[in-house]
Amino acid sequence: MIAAIKRSGSKTRGLLAYLYGPGRADEHLDPHIVAGFAMLGMPDPGRDENATLTELAHYLDEPVRLRNSEFGKKVTDHVWHCPVRAAPEDRYLSDAEWGEIAQRIVQAAGIAPAGDDLACRWIAVRHADDHIHILATTVREDGRRPKLHDSGIRVGDECREIEKDYGLRRLKKGDRTGTRRPTQAEMHKAERLGWEQPAQQWLEDRIRAAIPHVTDVEELLAYLEADGVLLQVKRGPSGGPLGYAAGRPGDLNGKQEQIFHPGGKIAPDLTLPKLKDRLATSTPEEHPTARRNQPTTPWHTATNALDTLHNDLTDTTRDGGSDACAQAHIAALGELIEATAQRTPPELRAELQAAAKTFARAQRSQIRTEDRAADAVRIAARDIINTATRPDGSALAALLSAMVWATILASRWHEAKQHAHQADAARQALQHLQAAADHALAPTLAELQHRQPMEQARRTLASDVRSAVPNHAQRILADPAWPALATVLADAETGGHTPHQLLKEAAAQRELDTARQPARVLITRIQHTGRNPVPNLRAEAARRRTTMATDITSQQVQAPQPTAATPPTGQQHRQRR
Repeated sequence: MIAAIKRSGSKTRGLLAYLYGPGRADEHLDPHIVAGFAMLGMPDPGRDENATLTELAHYLDEPVRLRNSEFGKKVTDHVWHCPVRAAPEDRYLSDAEWGEIAQRIVQAAGIAPAGDDLACRWIAVRHADDHIHILATTVREDGRRPKLHDSGIRVGDECREIEKDYGLRRLKKGDRTGTRRPTQAEMHKAERLGWEQPAQQWLEDRIRAAIPHVTDVEELLAYLEADGVLLQVKRGPSGGPLGYAAGRPGDLNGKQEQIFHPGGKIAPDLTLPKLKDRLATSTPEEHPTARRNQPTTPWHTATNALDTLHNDLTDTTRDGGSDACAQAHIAALGELIEATAQRTPPELRAELQAAAKTFARAQRSQIRTEDRAADAVRIAARDIINTATRPDGSALAALLSAMVWATILASRWHEAKQHAHQADAARQALQHLQAAADHALAPTLAELQHRQPMEQARRTLASDVRSAVPNHAQRILADPAWPALATVLADAETGGHTPHQLLKEAAAQRELDTARQPARVLITRIQHTGRNPVPNLRAEAARRRTTMATDITSQQVQAPQPTAATPPTGQQHRQRR
């Protein structure tokens, strides 16, 4: 059940005309009052043919007129409007039940507290099976104004109780971290102007896309202006920014003036102070060009950073570590997804952009972030934006696989903290990330399966799987990707790694109980951790034996030798060298 509180100015009669009228699409059927502040003597134009809308408006406005005449100052914002709608799958509610629900809503809002005979005047009008409209005038019978601060939170909490009591669809409790939904007027404007999104959503996407590109607020503001965003910046005496508002070109009000939205209204985590905290890093950053010649690519660096994130989130969920650090890691994960979406091949971009957009809800909660804890992930996102070239298939697949696991951990952490909206957002983002990860790994799987080891080698490697990860061996060997995993293990063994040890390390980095395809998970982990070959122990031992033999021969050559017509063989060999 959703209750949307609105302030509708000062025209009570105008709102009544809408409620008792045909509606915008003739959807208003049989409008009538189901509850009100004083049912006896209240005119109902829907039931009494002699009652008029003007008479009902006059009845509701009486305390307002008395206050205006007493204080000599007209109240101009006294009309309170709250549509209350049930879910499409909810059962039919009678007039009496809707009347009870309306009574509970106005009590929770502070319009008409229980037992208060001097409360505001209000009515609830029903003109459809699935919803009612509550109209109130916000001047009490004693002339005072009601206390409506945080009424939306209280009404939302009461709706969750109503759902429980009436057996209706249960929605998630609000936590004041969500973005404002666009109004019908804003959606109609976007449609009229040919926009795919209303202005506020367009601005949010632009700001989030800009964050990985910059290192401070001034850079962010300059980047947004270059990207076509209109800005109003409030600056202090020193010239530093104190706040900002953003506007979409062409978004004009009735006076043909540009509309600007404050950062905190665009999204709760996009206020200027929060952006300052996120963009500043305590870890000194090298210039992007200084990192281009490093052997580790930005894609591998990002995967390494996510390994640290995995450990921290796991420890926090299991052992009750720092929630502020966990929330910071999740916020930085969203920036990394956004950065990857901007630099990934076109065939993956749509899924990753959808994941970034959806995960934005999981990036914020009521828990304050310790942003410096996530420096490694945030710097990795900037590296991908600034220095990354097109990744090879295995590097991108490893990063996306690490993102999948990080998103699973983020969802678990939010669930443990009872952050229902954030956990749901993480689960939705996970679906997009999994689709992208599967697509990215497909070419690599095909190549690996094409050159899978011989049957005898696969049997030997299967024994390593059974001994290294016995609890998951059956699922791994039954996975269609097992031949590709065998190729990865054979390649790693050629590079000097021990398959048994690699399997144990990879399984320890991510539990396999929830893995849809455990062999694929192991492939990406082993390709990442085993990309740098270690010295082969047998080759190293042989090299040492050769070196020792050469040293002994050299010592023999340098020792005093008996006179001979020809030099010893060892000396001949050394001289030829």
